[in-house]
Amino acid sequence: MELVRNLFEGFPDLWGGGVAHSVMILALVISLGLALGKVKVSNISLGLTWVLFIGLVFGHFNFNLDEHLLHFLKEFGLILFVYSIGLQVGPSFFASFRRGGLSLNMLVLLIVFVGVGMTVTLHFVTGIPITTMAGILSGAVTNTPGLGAAQQANSDLNHIDSPDIAMGYAVTYPMGVIGVILTFMALRYLLRINLQKEEKQAATGLGHLEELTVRTFTIEVENEMIEGQTIAHIHQLLNRDFTVSRILHVATGEFNEVVNGLTVLNKGDKLLVIARPNDIEPITALLGVPTTVEWANYNNELISRRILVTKPEINGKTLAQLKIRSNFGTNITRVNRSGVDLVATPNLHLQMGDRVTVVGTELAISHIEKLMGNSLRRLNNPNLIPIFLGIALGCLVANIPIIIPGIPESLKLGLTGGPLIVALLIGWLGPKHNLVTYTTISANLMIREIGICIFLACVGLGTGREFFSTVISQEGLTWLGYGVLITILPLLIGALIGRYFMHLNYFTLIGVLAGTNTNPPALTYASDLTQSDSPAVGYSTVYPFAMFLRIVTIQILILVLG
Repeated sequence: MELVRNLFEGFPDLWGGGVAHSVMILALVISLGLALGKVKVSNISLGLTWVLFIGLVFGHFNFNLDEHLLHFLKEFGLILFVYSIGLQVGPSFFASFRRGGLSLNMLVLLIVFVGVGMTVTLHFVTGIPITTMAGILSGAVTNTPGLGAAQQANSDLNHIDSPDIAMGYAVTYPMGVIGVILTFMALRYLLRINLQKEEKQAATGLGHLEELTVRTFTIEVENEMIEGQTIAHIHQLLNRDFTVSRILHVATGEFNEVVNGLTVLNKGDKLLVIARPNDIEPITALLGVPTTVEWANYNNELISRRILVTKPEINGKTLAQLKIRSNFGTNITRVNRSGVDLVATPNLHLQMGDRVTVVGTELAISHIEKLMGNSLRRLNNPNLIPIFLGIALGCLVANIPIIIPGIPESLKLGLTGGPLIVALLIGWLGPKHNLVTYTTISANLMIREIGICIFLACVGLGTGREFFSTVISQEGLTWLGYGVLITILPLLIGALIGRYFMHLNYFTLIGVLAGTNTNPPALTYASDLTQSDSPAVGYSTVYPFAMFLRIVTIQILILVLG
């Protein structure tokens, strides 16, 4: 080991500077961590957390970075990670509070505050410093940005870095991952879950996800009161969001018609309708009865095609502004955004990267392609101005003092909260004001992964010297036990409330619980249990708000009790 140490310590002189040596150490830590992160045991992996553990090993043997460079890289990596998350979830963050998402996020609020309450209680009962408890909390709920927020808040308050935060996080993180999955297993028996019944309910979109999903169904018009009425009139009567994609006039056999608000309905017509699950019953009750039609068997000149929105001038415009039906004789039936289908309502704002489903003739659709862009190559060009301008604004917002009565020190969002808030606002407001904020999923993921890898490696390298002596001590085992309690107990309380008071579908429930702890491995486990997308929709609905709460509450803990 001495030979290896000398070899590493000798590189700065051979290369003429400490920067190359530091970058080499950082690259090795990240490479080894990512390689081990691919190893799965019982289909469970700790993923990127291995970067932290390898950093701890390197730090323990004094393979470290220049002190100033270490501090800069740690903060910069965290900013990249948090900002890329905010930019990605910004469009859905505020939308998640609408309709069914509001109650799900209120459940998240309860679970988060139960965990924070347990952390404060353990701090006062055991006398463990709040910095250590903040690290234990971050690891127990597998929230790396919370770790960064705690370190930043402690540095602003005490002007020093506390290694206890990172050590508490590293001790409890593995059980934070495994504990959530074990909780899901226990809930199947505690709640007496019938997986087949839950699967059937999830497939129909029942429960709190009814407002967050889209279904396609066929109706035969039987209501005589509808005879001769237009679809626009039906919209006014129902006051529901729905789109008619196809219509078959049974009396005449006509099928080659682009449906719009002026389309007249007659008894016996069959409609292919797109709507949210909880709107299916009232739509069906007004129009007629459910039926089945093999729409693919009708050969006609109308085709359906998905078109990618890639022209910046389309960004932020509503479907009503584009006048697709009147100008082009085509019909947009749905919009897919980040993997989620949306009903194509007139007031829906289009964004770069949306995939719109268009029904019309080949010629008309070709015109729509020119209008929308439909060029993957154009999307691959990165929009860097919103990223760097947003980071600059985030750093300004990070240092704005927020006065809270009863707290001696002013609260600052710090380099975690500031960029996150700015990214959320840019992601939400940008498209509405024609600001192109789109980055491809792969580009966003690349920035995010690079940022978190750099941050975790630096945290491990900076705290490795004291970590192993702490873990093998009685103190470390005590921290682990407290972490398990903070992981499992809030989830059990939230699960009971979600199941018996909110009547959540089991797959939706465990998706929400995984999102509350911002735990991707738990989401993977939940998704493997079902053919539906309920866990993923539940996870993505609450994830932005859960992330925001974790970051803000842990800073308040440090500032109030630190």
